[in-house]
Amino acid sequence: MTPQLDGPRLQPKSGKAKQLVVFLHGYGADGNDLIEIGRQWRSFLPDAAFVSPHAPERCALSPSGRQWFPLTMRDPDERWRGVVSARPLLDAFLSAELEKHELDETRLALVGFSQGTMMALHAGLRRAVSPAAILGYSGVLVTGAEPAEEAPRLTSRPPAILLVHGDEDTMIPAEALLLSANALGKGGIPTQWHLSAGLAHGIDNAGLLHGGLFLAKSFGLRVDFGRRGR
Repeated sequence: MTPQLDGPRLQPKSGKAKQLVVFLHGYGADGNDLIEIGRQWRSFLPDAAFVSPHAPERCALSPSGRQWFPLTMRDPDERWRGVVSARPLLDAFLSAELEKHELDETRLALVGFSQGTMMALHAGLRRAVSPAAILGYSGVLVTGAEPAEEAPRLTSRPPAILLVHGDEDTMIPAEALLLSANALGKGGIPTQWHLSAGLAHGIDNAGLLHGGLFLAKSFGLRVDFGRRGR
C-alpha cells in the first residue's frame, strides 16, 4: 500500500483559507515539531491554513521520530537519492492539499527545517508551477554529481526563497547557506538569506520573525504591526 502523508493542522484564523503553508520537519522529528510556528505566524497570515505532515518513514536512529529519507552520513550520494525518492509522495500531498482548499500554486508556501529544507527546495523547485515561497531553516540545497542534477532552471517565475541558518551550526555548517544561495543564483533563482549569530542547529526568534514577514510579503500581504498579538 502506498503511504499517505498527514499531520497536525491549524485552520485559518479568519475562516476560509486564502493561503496554504506546509511545514516539512527535520530528520528524527515529526509534524508536531513545527506546527506551533503556525500559531506564532497567524498575526502575519490570518487567512493561511497550516499543515505539518509526518514524513513517511520511521527514523532509523530515532524510532519515535520520522524521516523523509535515510541518512547514514557515509554515502555522499544518499541525500540526492533520498530527495528524488521522497519527492513523488510529497508532490501528491501538496497537490491534494491545494485542491482541498481550492487554491492554486501561487497561494502555496513551503517551510522546511534541516532535512525538511532539503525536501522543500528539491520538490518546490520542480513543481510544474512554482509555489509563492520557499523558506528553509538550517538546511541545504541537495545537488547530484551530474550537471543535470544541479538547481533546475525554471521556465516560469521563480519562487521567493529565504534561507536562514545559525552561524554556530555544526550539524549542517552555515557554509551550506552560502553554497545553496550561490547554486540557486547560477540557476537564475534569486535567494535571500539571514545568518543568526550564536545559533546552532535550530530556529531562533529572529529567524521566526524574518520568516513570518517574508511569507507575508511573498503572498502580497501588508503587516499591521499595531494589530500584532491582538
